[in-house]
Amino acid sequence: MKSLLLLSVFGIALSAVNAVTVNETASIYTFANDRISFNVVKKNGYIQNLLFDGISVLGTLSGNAGQVYTDFPSNGFALVGTSAEIVQGNGYAGIVLTDNDTTSGSLVQRSWFLRDGETGLHSFVRLAYHNSTVPSKGALGEVRTMFRPNGGPWTTLVTNAEQWAPLPGSAAFAEQVQVQDATWYLGLTPDDAYVQQESDYWTKYTFADNQTNKAHGLYGHSSDGSPVGAWWVVNQKDTFFGGPYHVDLMVDGIIYNKQSTGHGGATSPNITDGFDRTFGPQFLYFNRASNARLPVCYSALDLLADAERYADPAWNAEFYDEIATHVPGYVPSSSRGSFSAVVQVPDGASDVVAILSANGVHFQDSAEDISAYQYWVTDVRDGVVNIDRVKAGTYRLTVSANGTFGDYVQDNIVVEPKSNTFVKAAWVPESAGTELWRIGVPDKTAGEFKNGWERDTAHPRQPSKYRIYWGAWDFPNEFPGGVNFTVGQSVEGSDWNYVHWSQYGPTYTRNDTVTDINRWSINFHIDSLTAQRLTEDSVVTFTIQLAAAKTTAGNTDADQGGFASFPINTYVNDEASPLAWTIQPYDSSSCGERSAISCHLLTNKFQFPGTWLKEGDNRFVLELPQAAPVYVQYDALRLELQ
Repeated sequence: MKSLLLLSVFGIALSAVNAVTVNETASIYTFANDRISFNVVKKNGYIQNLLFDGISVLGTLSGNAGQVYTDFPSNGFALVGTSAEIVQGNGYAGIVLTDNDTTSGSLVQRSWFLRDGETGLHSFVRLAYHNSTVPSKGALGEVRTMFRPNGGPWTTLVTNAEQWAPLPGSAAFAEQVQVQDATWYLGLTPDDAYVQQESDYWTKYTFADNQTNKAHGLYGHSSDGSPVGAWWVVNQKDTFFGGPYHVDLMVDGIIYNKQSTGHGGATSPNITDGFDRTFGPQFLYFNRASNARLPVCYSALDLLADAERYADPAWNAEFYDEIATHVPGYVPSSSRGSFSAVVQVPDGASDVVAILSANGVHFQDSAEDISAYQYWVTDVRDGVVNIDRVKAGTYRLTVSANGTFGDYVQDNIVVEPKSNTFVKAAWVPESAGTELWRIGVPDKTAGEFKNGWERDTAHPRQPSKYRIYWGAWDFPNEFPGGVNFTVGQSVEGSDWNYVHWSQYGPTYTRNDTVTDINRWSINFHIDSLTAQRLTEDSVVTFTIQLAAAKTTAGNTDADQGGFASFPINTYVNDEASPLAWTIQPYDSSSCGERSAISCHLLTNKFQFPGTWLKEGDNRFVLELPQAAPVYVQYDALRLELQ
């Protein structure tokens, strides 16, 4: 039988239910099962003194370090005075922390639940705004719940099974040289484990990932030498925004659970009168090699794989239904249905992804609908799609695939509670005639180009180069005067860079700014047979898909700086006037300079008469404004003739 206890009595042990205990003192609540204990500070709801099998996983308290807490760097919400309710049931206990700002109409609720027999904490965050007098509060911006240790057993950062590395040591940080915001040169301490194994440069962006991430965290060893891990397990992602390709911070010594963000040009929801959203659940999980459920494990990847087992929306669904009355805004199973589809995908399509998101809106902009949820499957095989536990509502279906330009899009997909919605569809790929050539692979990233997925073989961990500070790869030396690419001869992985810079530098190794690199050339040959089709009636289509574009708006969408918008000009042979595509402030994302190859996705199609081309040698010039702090990252380009 569930019960709700309002904590008002000082200094008593409130209960013990199936070995989950709750105690209260004047300043803290203490929760414990047989493996985990932690304190919740009354004045602000922060978690301190978190012990896992007797190991102090948070270390010592210093400022905000040594705690687990939620904050709001964009100042959309705030903690104004925390009240608490203790929730108890069969084999669990939890706390619902409420900050109700009656002067502004803002409400923050943070909920934590501990179960008997589990070595982790279930987390929810609810944000609400009700104010008809001031109906708009602006963009939500960044909201994050952080596991922020200060010391403890941790030695290794783990983003995913591919990206992990040692934490830099204190000596490396003591000698660091800042090269841009949140980025430092550590090469002055060459004996540091991070410098030896990963890179001379340190930035939190190196350890970012997209929303397909299942779990990320920290790895180390307890005092007895046994491996131990701390992980944010992303078992439910439907309350987030931005879709599967959205990139954000994962771990940098802090383990992040990002409820909302503007990183990577992400669309942030507007806080308007009536806004009310509950994010979660996510699971803050701890494991050891000696866990009864684990085999003998010796590596960070073993513990990561164990954590990833819980990244399943169906895991603990019955428990979440049981506590739903205490977590306003959580959608129980009774209000969920399922979706299935059979989609005939184009020939040559690979790595097919199916996405349900806000109806009528590109999935990356789902935050435009503050009530929208999101779901996806990243391993679609034979066109068969199955998505369970979908909140009842109306959705857009998007199917994307590597190697295929464009997406399949179908709106008005209705999911009813306790029922399945089935769709049968045929994806007809985009085509504007005969394909003359393409550069790159349409996969929503710039990874196939030089310095993208390419490995840094100078370090044993061999990280993908895009993950490292961009200044480590000196573009003017690699491409003097800019890229000069010849279709059929040049190779994308060595002859086309992952970033088209308008200007480059200064960096740690370069004091000057190079500005003669803003014009890139594409050379291609038209044979005599194709040339016969270049008539006044023929139409050429030039498609540019961008993985990102950065204006002086950065990630803000604001019309700020000298190049808040800028044109990408394409000059065709000797035509005097270019084909112009203007990148707007709301298209901007700080991507390449934040160690990313996929941010806010953009696409444009130019059409012009076939007579602009000619038999023999042809040339396109892709031009950015000269000496401007802007850049673009190409996903893929294609030329077609109709």
